[in-house]
Amino acid sequence: MIVHSLHPIVLVGGAEIGPQELNIFQSRAKQFVGIDAGADHLLAAGIDPVAVIGDLDSLSSEAALRYADVLHRVPEQDTVDFEKGLMRVDAPLIYALGFAGGRLDHTLAVLHVMARNPQRPVILVSADDASAIVPAAGLDLRLPVGCRVSIMPLADAVVTATGVVWPFTDKQMHPMGFTSPSNRVAKDKVQIAAQGAVIVTVPRAQMDALGQAVVRAQ
Repeated sequence: MIVHSLHPIVLVGGAEIGPQELNIFQSRAKQFVGIDAGADHLLAAGIDPVAVIGDLDSLSSEAALRYADVLHRVPEQDTVDFEKGLMRVDAPLIYALGFAGGRLDHTLAVLHVMARNPQRPVILVSADDASAIVPAAGLDLRLPVGCRVSIMPLADAVVTATGVVWPFTDKQMHPMGFTSPSNRVAKDKVQIAAQGAVIVTVPRAQMDALGQAVVRAQ
């Protein structure tokens, strides 16, 4: 481990992010970790990361010089930079910003890493959505009635979802079979249990509710 924290942290990737994104997350986390070129976003925002992790092949020379004391180069090419960073930080909640909404293959690689590491408390944040893998203990979500909640398998899974408009129990799910995109909240509490890799996506406005559910499940 490179970073240990008792508070939420933000992993910042190199995909495009909005001009105020990092300011928004400063109210949610005390520490930022740049993942390769994600450090350039931090440089532009005037935020000093506690670490910069990755193979560093996309990092600008300016950021490399500014953050020389906290660079952690991981040269192997068997994992993507997101995984290099994720597996070297320890925190009760990890926001992943700048990893979705850019190249599709990069986003798919991030989902692949999340699916293989369901014990890691990650909230993947994009311009419109917040997503998390259903942990072994399940998710107990407090969301507004009518709110969108998508339940999508990333592999073979058996899933139970209650408190939604279209509930199901012990349903066999698969990316090429049954899925539940754009389901909606029907009651004040939504409960999702899954055996297998399943990702839950809610509107970004409900990012904190999703994060609280992930923390409670630990």
